Amino acid sequence: MGSLDTNPAAFSVFGDDAAGFQPLNAEDVRSYLHKAVDFISDYYKSLESLPVLPDVKPGYLQNELQAAPPTSSAPFDVAMKELRASVVPGMTHWASPNFFAFFPSTNSAAAIAGDLIASAMNTVGFTWQANPAATEMEVLALDWLAQLLRLPASFMNRTAAGRGTGGGVILGTTSEAMLVTLVAARDAALRRSGSEGVAGLPRLAVYAADQTHSTFFKACRLAGFDPANIRSIPTGPETDYALDPAKLLEVMEADVAAGLVPTYICATVGTTSSNAVDPVGAIADAAALFNAWVHVDAAYAGSACICPEFRHHLAGVERVDSISMSPHKWLLTCLDCTCLWVRDTHRLTDSLETNPEYLKNDASDSGAVTDLKDMQVGVGRRFRGLKLWMVMRTYGAAKLQEHIRSDVAMAKMFEENVRSDDRFEVVVPRNFALVCFRIKPHGGMTEEDADEANHELMERLNRTGKAYLAHTVVGGKFVLRFAVGSSLQEERHVRSAWELIKKTTAEIMQD
Repeated sequence: MGSLDTNPAAFSVFGDDAAGFQPLNAEDVRSYLHKAVDFISDYYKSLESLPVLPDVKPGYLQNELQAAPPTSSAPFDVAMKELRASVVPGMTHWASPNFFAFFPSTNSAAAIAGDLIASAMNTVGFTWQANPAATEMEVLALDWLAQLLRLPASFMNRTAAGRGTGGGVILGTTSEAMLVTLVAARDAALRRSGSEGVAGLPRLAVYAADQTHSTFFKACRLAGFDPANIRSIPTGPETDYALDPAKLLEVMEADVAAGLVPTYICATVGTTSSNAVDPVGAIADAAALFNAWVHVDAAYAGSACICPEFRHHLAGVERVDSISMSPHKWLLTCLDCTCLWVRDTHRLTDSLETNPEYLKNDASDSGAVTDLKDMQVGVGRRFRGLKLWMVMRTYGAAKLQEHIRSDVAMAKMFEENVRSDDRFEVVVPRNFALVCFRIKPHGGMTEEDADEANHELMERLNRTGKAYLAHTVVGGKFVLRFAVGSSLQEERHVRSAWELIKKTTAEIMQD
């Protein structure tokens, strides 16, 4: 990292002493941010050489830094020195090109710049009037991304004919997108069933495949659904672990016969465990028989659908009620940024709108704008639209598609390497840039022996600091997940990881 100047005379801790404490003293802002930008640039340059997983114990940071808050001020460089010495060594480096765990958390120069500027402006755009540019920018960025995904006009904020009935909002996470749509679907179902207030809530049922992210089941509980009416429909290898529409229909029909009301179905495009793709169109057809809300969770794989060759995974999306995807996973836009689109914004705002006197204004009263506070759980909101717009404006569709295709090509290369080695098996067909593989039983090995070997393989790989992989369980088997997609990843990193996997496997076999 850069040299450290700890001379107190070189800093203006309080800005102009005669003026008192000035936390936004212009010279301090310039000085601190220059140092922060230098740190970030140096961090990315050195990232490849850092261990992906840290070797620290719980509570380590309090032992290194003082446990009590400081009373007096200190030069900014003191904090930067402690950041380098104590914080960085305890980081799991998600941006590392040797990070292959979970799903990627991508970033880019444009996103970092957009997020930095948005943080500096520190606007709170709960209503259009509170910051017109923030709302307008979010609407524009969402409509741009909707066009890249070729979503139907019914999901757009603005159409050629003017303001549409649909639209979107940028939320923090997929969990929020699920929660707000569950609440809207819940209220719509209660109205349809003629329930007084929430009296009919115990009759409402919701559905998802057993591969659906656990976030869904948590959001269902938060939205008040009876856990006994949350259906987790089993999947298997016959559908590559995707939701079977025939099974879904069978379960919903049984619920109706029992006096329940099918209310909401979550279809996933790119499940976390295996990247399974639920058949969106067929699920929407089944849901239509019961007027149930269909939400598509495309948090990870939605980004790939900006490429024409992957867009078929969203076939039938024109018949669903909502769809969400997270550019912070695979579209080079840093956390947090989850985009939610709905076909009818009124279905959200009817459930989530608040209208206190102190927020009333002419723009909101005119009906010409949608106040984004009414499409989320809270009221306050960050200027997230700026970084998403910065990414699309700076790189354009062609470079974003190139980024996706490069990752998929590297994952395909890794998959071919696995298939060419008879010690391993690919457990489910590769979708997008995730390969699920394992050491397969051979010789006298049982399935239990194979599970133990795979667990040992993952532990040894991660201890090296040269790669980081996570696991899942698919079809009762312990499986390693190799997710390509870190923004700094190149083919050489994938090849090095494969060589490390082969070498470590050989060592396990010899033990």
